[in-house]
Parts: sequence; C-alpha cells; structure tokens
Amino acid sequence: MRWPLRSPPRPGTGVLSRRLFTAAECIPFVIALLVVGIELSPAHFLYTGPLLTATPALAAVTMGPKGTLSAAAVALLVSVITATHNHAWGGQQVYTNLIALFLVSVASVTTSSAVQSRRSSELEQIRRIAAAAQDVILRPVPRRLGPVQAASMYLAAETGAQIGGDLYEAVQTRYGVRMIVGDVRGNGLPAVRSAAAVLGAFREAVHYEDDLVEVIHHCVAALRRECAVPGAVDHESLTEGFVTALVAQVPDGPVVEVVNRGHPPPLVLRQGKVLALAPTSAMPPLGLEDLVTGLPDTAERYPFAAGDRLLLYTDGVIEARGQDNGFFPLAEAMERVSAHTPQDYLEQLHEELVRHTHGHLADDVAMLLVERSA
Repeated sequence: MRWPLRSPPRPGTGVLSRRLFTAAECIPFVIALLVVGIELSPAHFLYTGPLLTATPALAAVTMGPKGTLSAAAVALLVSVITATHNHAWGGQQVYTNLIALFLVSVASVTTSSAVQSRRSSELEQIRRIAAAAQDVILRPVPRRLGPVQAASMYLAAETGAQIGGDLYEAVQTRYGVRMIVGDVRGNGLPAVRSAAAVLGAFREAVHYEDDLVEVIHHCVAALRRECAVPGAVDHESLTEGFVTALVAQVPDGPVVEVVNRGHPPPLVLRQGKVLALAPTSAMPPLGLEDLVTGLPDTAERYPFAAGDRLLLYTDGVIEARGQDNGFFPLAEAMERVSAHTPQDYLEQLHEELVRHTHGHLADDVAMLLVERSA
C-alpha cells in the first residue's frame, strides 16, 4: 500500500543501492571503451587483451544471459576493430585473445543462464507459498448472502513475491450482510499479522454488535493487541503502521450503511452511472485514532435499491498506472462493463485493469462486489 503519511526512505538505502547496481552493470562497457581509447591512441603498445577477456565474466555478475552476451559481443567487436586498426592480424597474440574471449564468454553466458533459472525457480516457489498464505487469510465470499449476490477477487502484484496486506470479507448476520475491505500499510509477515487480527475481530464482532462503529472499535482493539505482542511487528510498523478500512452493512431496507476509516470510498453503479459514497467527514485509518478527537459515532447511510451494485476495493485498483503513467479510471471502467452476475462483472473489470496496466500491477488488488437483488 502507498500512503501520503508514509515516511521517506532512509538516506543511503534503496536509491543508493539501485545506483550502485546500475554502475556495476556499466563496468564491462566502460572497460571496452577504455580499451578502444588505449588501442587507438599512441599508448596502443599496452597489452589490453586480459581486460576484454574479463568483460563477459564481469557482466555475468550483474546481468542476465542477454546482458552477458551483449558484453561478449562488444568485446569481440572491439577486438576486431583494434586488431584491424593496428594491423595485428596474423600474430599469435590476437588469436590467443579471441580464443580466450570465446571460452570466457561461453562460460559466463552458461553460468548466468543457470543462475537466472535458479532464481526464477526460487521466486516462483516463494510466490506459491505467499499465495497459499494469502488464501489462509482471505477466503472467497459466498455467491449469495441474504438480499445480495456477491463476488470477490484478489490479485497479487507482479513486482515482488511478498505477501500483501489487503483484506476483505462478507458475512451474513442477523443485522444484514456485513462487509469489510482494508489495506495494511506495508507487506510481508507483519502486514499479514495485522490483516489477520483485523479480520478475526471483524468476523467475531459482526455477529453480536448491532452498531457498525462498535465493530470498528473491536478491529482497532485487535490491531493494538497485535502490535503490543513483542516481535509481532517490526519497529517501523509499530511506530508508523496503520490500516485503512471500510465496513459496510446491507440491511433489509433499500440502504447501505458505511463506516469509512481512511479508505477509498465505495462506488455504487446505479442505472449505468457510478456514484462515489464519499464520507461527510474524514476519519483516520485504524491505528491513528490518537491523532484526532471527536470521531463520529454513527454510520453513514446511502440509498441502495434493487439492481444497484456496490464495489469495495483497495487502493491498488485506483493507483494502477498505465504506460502513460495515468491512473486506472475505475468509475469509467465500471460504466463500460456490462455483465449479468457479480462474478462476471468482476472478471470483465479485471480485464479492463489488465489492459490499462498491460499486465503489470505495482500493488496488490482486492475487490468485493455485491448486488442487491431484492
């Protein structure tokens, strides 16, 4: 999850590491340019063969097989150009250098391919483990819940294998159908623990608390208990962690009740037009209650008649970027999509998202859709 309150990266981390890695990738080509400069200058009497021979091996350390092969091709090209310029063809030294360059290049490309294959296999295994762990926390919602039809979808980000902190649930209770969608700041095991704590509190409280605000209070208390356990969360999550969450209730009447704690507003599709159920007053995410005073103690009510569709989602949907760096136009996509069932509707909405991002999600995505049928 990305959030404006997130602390900036510490100096010397992240950006510096990427810059050093990029500089390391350039070293083989810098060496090739250095050799060209030496061979085409009066200092061409210096023996530069070992420098060119080393370039594929250096490339294999930081680049994949294609990068290593490119470095080898550049080294070969430089060898041919300098040998021709210095009229060195026919000498034993030139052919010795070419043979050495060929052998080192083959070994480097082979090694780089093996390392890349092993890393891909390990990453895929980690992703499978992460998906299995996520399935333990999140379960598909039933297709029918009282007066509504429902569907859910979770999509993992493509940029990493860490488990995300998105959460959702829909439960039928004596008070109506109650739902939650949320997003934990950060990822990895601390985010999973926080998500599990919030979901566990929600699943229990929805059955005996008649007030949605009290349900949220139970989630806050569970999150605080989780953060109080020594070692349960890291220092950054303990001092700056929070969870954006939205709890909604669909009772028997043609309304929907919402308590929004810093989460993107839900969207209602009514007769082909999308309406955002924006809160009348901003409320802080779970875990940041101490920053404000006088929190509202009642849920907000909005019309929700038969045939209306309500979409709850995480910020990974609206912050998904396309090639033009533009955000995904969720409301417009909802108006374009037409499907008879909530599950088909989410599938088509997913296709719209994939087209916009060209299949590359930078953040996890969770969506929960309900349609009032009576």
